[in-house]
Amino acid sequence: MPGTPILVSTTGVTCAAARYRRCSPDRRRLGAALSYAPWGTTIERLAALLRGLPPSCGPVRLVAVDGHAGSGKSTFAGQLAEALGGAPVLHLDDIASHEELFGWTGRLREQVIEPLSRGENAHYAPYDWRARRFGPPRPLPAAPVVLIEGVGAGRRALRPRLARLLWMDLPAEVSWARGRSRDGAEQREFWDGWVRAEREHFAADPSRPHAHLLVRQVTQGYEMLPGPAAEHHDLTHRDGPAAV
Repeated sequence: MPGTPILVSTTGVTCAAARYRRCSPDRRRLGAALSYAPWGTTIERLAALLRGLPPSCGPVRLVAVDGHAGSGKSTFAGQLAEALGGAPVLHLDDIASHEELFGWTGRLREQVIEPLSRGENAHYAPYDWRARRFGPPRPLPAAPVVLIEGVGAGRRALRPRLARLLWMDLPAEVSWARGRSRDGAEQREFWDGWVRAEREHFAADPSRPHAHLLVRQVTQGYEMLPGPAAEHHDLTHRDGPAAV
């Protein structure tokens, strides 16, 4: 049974305050960071939590923001990066290509994961979707927290390197409709192919069942719920009155 959602806005936060049920220190720390800190918004509290996690890829805490195309991953990752003081963000649109919509694991490993795991700045060649070729390398600093956002960011091959996996919890058909509307009629043929490829990818390698946190967009920002991988519902606060 899911817990009471935490509402995120740019001006404040509404959440359910409660006694903790039996839980591990890591789960208590997550709840405390998001619900009882006396400062800032919940995105800022999430940022504080992420900064406090053990490194997962060399000295880096690698955090994935996954979800269907059109679900709002880039916008949320941008806000979270800002709350992290300008954390680097790798957009998987820069790693994928027309020929390899989802077959880019080797390129990501070689250009990004392996250097970061050694504590070195990564350099990746971003793909130009109009010119259909890879461009000159861009740096990706080995910062304390690095965000990877894009469809498939929580894939099986990458999960052992992740400190946390966040899933933008918007249904596939709704996400795709948003994406099609955003990109216009000229991208209709591309979207037809993309939807088929995305269905195949998630059928073989689903990310949502492994998410620690589900992020849903609401009128005033976001609500966050414990994901399937958050044991005993990290963000669940069931007893006691609501508090601001």
